[in-house]
Amino acid sequence: MDFNQQIIDTFRTNGGEVNEPMQFGKKLVLVHVPRKDGTIRIAPLAAIYDDGAWHIVGSAGGSTKHPAWVFGLRRSEEVDVEVPGEPVELVRAKVEELTGEARDAMWVRFKEFSSGFAGYEKTAEGRVFPIFRLVA
Repeated sequence: MDFNQQIIDTFRTNGGEVNEPMQFGKKLVLVHVPRKDGTIRIAPLAAIYDDGAWHIVGSAGGSTKHPAWVFGLRRSEEVDVEVPGEPVELVRAKVEELTGEARDAMWVRFKEFSSGFAGYEKTAEGRVFPIFRLVA
């Protein structure tokens, strides 16, 4: 089983709590990202819940390229999001990409959320990580 599928299965089985294969707790969401061909890709993503919305970042582990799901979100006005709860809840969310000061402030929050995000800046060769706000 691939890594993402293991996280998805654990998320759904445990009310959104994931502690294996990595320690996320309830700080993930599953975003149903539409692809160009009309299929859906489910992306398990670290999320910061703030001001009635989930915030996700296209860090791609510090890659120099955006993850593919970023382009799917940019084409979408709304997406389905699975959020932690008993049971896991599927909500429809409006997609907003943060820019300027709002994006920069949330990036600081992601670096506080996990030191790994700060390390990604070193390997991304100047790529600015897109941050999306998902509002149910």
